[in-house]
Amino acid sequence: MRMDAGKSYWFVFYKDRLLLELHDGKYYVPCTSAPPVPVPAGSTVQTIGIWNDYECRTYNVYTPVNGAEAPQRIMEGLRATYDLLPLRAYKWAGKASQILNWDANTQYCPHCGEPTHQISPIGKKCPVCRQEFYPVISPAMIVRITREDQILLVHARNFKSDYYGLIAGFLEPGESLEECVYREVMEETRLRIKNLKYFGSQTWPYPSGIMIGYTAEYDSGELMLQNTELSKGGWFNRDQLPAIPQKLSLARKLIDNWLEG
Repeated sequence: MRMDAGKSYWFVFYKDRLLLELHDGKYYVPCTSAPPVPVPAGSTVQTIGIWNDYECRTYNVYTPVNGAEAPQRIMEGLRATYDLLPLRAYKWAGKASQILNWDANTQYCPHCGEPTHQISPIGKKCPVCRQEFYPVISPAMIVRITREDQILLVHARNFKSDYYGLIAGFLEPGESLEECVYREVMEETRLRIKNLKYFGSQTWPYPSGIMIGYTAEYDSGELMLQNTELSKGGWFNRDQLPAIPQKLSLARKLIDNWLEG
């Protein structure tokens, strides 16, 4: 593989906002030989891989980039970059965000409190008790449940807008992914399901997870929503859908797949 040692892709974050540059009406991740903005004291530059023959690097800044000083630059929330960047660039940005989150949370050994040493791009080690620390990915399942020509859609209380999504939840210790699906469906809806099938997965860097998608069919039970988790929900026909998730999510892919028949 040919590499241009003089340039790197720079994924620069202020909190969850990514630095982008505007050229000819399109947004890009900066690709320059030097950091596009100064690396502040206390911020570590992490190398996260190779893309298009260039190294990908990432670091945090502690104040947002001032667009008044550089009008061709903006800082945009990571989720919003899905609509601004090519898919591959968005995925690299997600990886960069996860690495920075891991770096921030592993500065000290949780067992003895000693500062950790970085031993690889995704590895740290405690020099005293010798424990090693790698990025922790939190798995969560999501399931599309259908009943004849209807789909079950719910509105979770933590949704920031009024869209409806699918039943989802995090994997607990001691259970398989399939057991997690059955448990979450029962806890949140009191329904029994059948014909559970794997659909696909998606990295979910908010801040560091992976979504595993399934499809299932209604088997039995009366819908009773878990009040602490869900504010509303029900069975919907194709021509009477409420607002649904944006295209970037696995939930939307599952719903679109059903809409396409």
